[in-house]
Amino acid sequence: MNTSNVMRESIKGSRTFSNYLIILIFFIAGLSFFLVGLSSFTQKNLFPFTDASQISFLPQGIVMTFYGTLALIVAFFLLISLIWDIGSGYNEFSQTEQIVRIVRKDFPQKGGLIFLSYPFQSIKKLKVKVDQGLNPRNNIFLVLRDQREIPLYPSQNFILISELEKKAIELAEYLDIPLETENQNYTY
Repeated sequence: MNTSNVMRESIKGSRTFSNYLIILIFFIAGLSFFLVGLSSFTQKNLFPFTDASQISFLPQGIVMTFYGTLALIVAFFLLISLIWDIGSGYNEFSQTEQIVRIVRKDFPQKGGLIFLSYPFQSIKKLKVKVDQGLNPRNNIFLVLRDQREIPLYPSQNFILISELEKKAIELAEYLDIPLETENQNYTY
């Protein structure tokens, strides 16, 4: 149990190993497709690992150029979100001010921050959701009196169930509110 007046927890944004790996895969695949498609147009081998002279520009070359361009655009978008570290921020729970603050970085067009604050009186309970199956997701939600559920962690961050339970119990004791669990088991 935390006995200080302010509990602050840093949240990791888009700078994860999996995002670096996805950017690398999209960039290599996109550049490869683009160069093979361009090689079929120019009839010069621009891609050293294959012979593009057997590929006709219409329709295969133009499709490969299109998909390559699309993959490079996606890789660039992911790289920009990684550089700006979209989604990073913090959760702050202040007993002296009786307020919860959730702050996240956003794209920098209008200030670049998402700032949510809720007084303790508007919080009804904490809810722990555990979704199992092919795409498991675990998260803690602030449930407000008007039944809105505010996630405390980004959905792409997988948290072990034991760590999630420990955080939820500590937070419920700190905020002095009830804790509810929701377990969704899927059988295939």
